[in-house]
Amino acid sequence: MAAMIRPEMYTKYPSLQKFQDNSENTVESHDGREIVLLKHIYDHPALDTQLRGSPAAILAAMDDFAAQILVELGGYVGYSAILFASAMLAQSGGDAADKDIRLYSLEADPLVASIAMNLIDLASLSHIVKVVVGPAAHSLRRLHAEGTFSRIDMLFLDHVEDLYEPDLKLCEELGLLHKGSLVVADNVVLPGAPQYREYVRQNPRFESWGVKGLIIPGEVEDELEISRVK
Repeated sequence: MAAMIRPEMYTKYPSLQKFQDNSENTVESHDGREIVLLKHIYDHPALDTQLRGSPAAILAAMDDFAAQILVELGGYVGYSAILFASAMLAQSGGDAADKDIRLYSLEADPLVASIAMNLIDLASLSHIVKVVVGPAAHSLRRLHAEGTFSRIDMLFLDHVEDLYEPDLKLCEELGLLHKGSLVVADNVVLPGAPQYREYVRQNPRFESWGVKGLIIPGEVEDELEISRVK
């Protein structure tokens, strides 16, 4: 397989690199993902109202299963959304893989959300990033009920620190997190989210650790709390 792929294609489509070293060890099917896909479809909140009897809706749900979905709570003016989306786009191979990338930026303040929308559009990322206005908990429930997404691969918490724990618990309640999902919480030291950190570190479902970061280089340190669903 590797001999048939032009070298420049590895740069354009990084996912092809798995064929470069040893194609005999590459697992493309029959690794358990098929059952997970079926469960994803039958657990879909719009199974009876939209999917059943609709080939197009089922195909869309299968695309959603294959997509990389990032949700951030607290989008502010769009900096992190632009950063995440551009990195995801570069990693997945550019325009050819746009349909496999979705980032939902949930922001409670309509004014700053409108600023984020403009900057995201200016960055030509509006086809990937969807800014959702409203309180995070309400938006999560609505988007889940509408079938916009039924799982989250990465959850970035960067809104009100006191809401980190209840909003994470809501994501668990809705069944949005799956094995391997990452939850990244910013500002867990300054201004601080001690209850959230205690929750994820004592919860046997998560493996959690802190990563130091700088607010003012050389002077003020903060930390990210990174949690992975086991």
